[in-house]
Amino acid sequence: MKIQLSEHFTFKKLLLFVYPSVVMMIFTSIYVVIDGLFVSNYVGKTAFAAINLISPFIMALSALGFMMGTGGSAIVAKTLGEGKKQKASEYFSMLVYITALGGVLLSIAGIALTPAVARLLGADGELLRNCTIYGRLGFITLAPFMLQNAFQSFFVAAEKPKLGLAVIVIAGITNIVLDYLFIAVFSWGIAGAAIATSCGELIGGFFPILYFARRKEAILHLGKTHFDGKVLLKACTNGSSELMTNLSNSIVGAMYNLQLMKLAGENGVAAYGTIMYANFIFAAVFFGYSIGSAPIVSYHYGAGNHDELKNLFRKSLTLVSICGILLTITAQIIASPIARIFVGYDKELFQMTYTGFRLFCVTFLINGFNIFGSSFFTALNNGLISAVISFLRTLVFQLGVVFILPVFFGINGIWLSVATAELLTLFVTITFLIRKRQEYHYA
Repeated sequence: MKIQLSEHFTFKKLLLFVYPSVVMMIFTSIYVVIDGLFVSNYVGKTAFAAINLISPFIMALSALGFMMGTGGSAIVAKTLGEGKKQKASEYFSMLVYITALGGVLLSIAGIALTPAVARLLGADGELLRNCTIYGRLGFITLAPFMLQNAFQSFFVAAEKPKLGLAVIVIAGITNIVLDYLFIAVFSWGIAGAAIATSCGELIGGFFPILYFARRKEAILHLGKTHFDGKVLLKACTNGSSELMTNLSNSIVGAMYNLQLMKLAGENGVAAYGTIMYANFIFAAVFFGYSIGSAPIVSYHYGAGNHDELKNLFRKSLTLVSICGILLTITAQIIASPIARIFVGYDKELFQMTYTGFRLFCVTFLINGFNIFGSSFFTALNNGLISAVISFLRTLVFQLGVVFILPVFFGINGIWLSVATAELLTLFVTITFLIRKRQEYHYA
């Protein structure tokens, strides 16, 4: 059943429309996790710690792709809602080209800076060598990785969420198969993990270009365009929350690792890495829902259909609430198997990871509301409020609690830091949503 952005969305239609984006984000998270799983079990905890130490730097520079995708798709979907199909394709094309160019430039910078950043994060000796290998190989395909992230949102705006899911699944399977070959069979170590990931990113970034360039009859078409500074600025403003989320997560991740190196050494970094891998998969449900629903919100905002916006808002809060409860219960149940799969070879590390994850998973009761709230304002082309929510959620509050809580609770304070920061952010999110409800009567 083909569902268009212009429709009235029941729970069934909403779930059918967003599920490809949810599965896509979960699958993206899983194939990132596979890298860590193979490296931890076949190469060792030092290499595993290296991936977790340098990955925040890679994600920080890749944030441009998320910004262009979420911020740009809000503009594109709004323009489609206004009935300007050709103009929407021109905006889409310009944003894709700028993302690709930015990816090349940031790739060069990342390759040059990787060793210095690794040293700044406390790496030396074998840990530094592994960080440098993984980081530099990963940065070679930064441009297609950024395009892959951007196209996740543009596929939804083009009413092709299932095709976006198919691309991610193919890219993910490629990564998983090559992880097994390069690490378990060929024994290429951490370099094999980086190369396998890069191969998957090449598929995820370049296939959408071929599709949108050839399908001229599609809702969005990649073709001739011209530079529009106002649209670019608006896309950057709209997507600033996603940019802030990724930059902040990278900065905060580095600070967490620094704290853990002081409190527990490489074991602490490895335990945190395992918890973050699990977190990627669980949080992907909320991010996927936000990516899938945002173009619907933008379309109806552009069409001036506030009754449908009210409908989407109410149904979204209901779904986020149900998912939060189910994910928290699930996380508590599988805490032991998750820790055992990654670090079961080390008893002390297993116990640290198991305890940490059970404390951490309280986060899933709260973070869905903040993720959706930020995305909702991005979809309404209100990048400022979206950015404020993300800035407080992912940087200000987390940086504060990660240094304060360990003073009172030791390493357990670190595991509780994210949930505490999410709770503080929730009060801010609720305040903004209440104001928006009063303005447009969304609830």
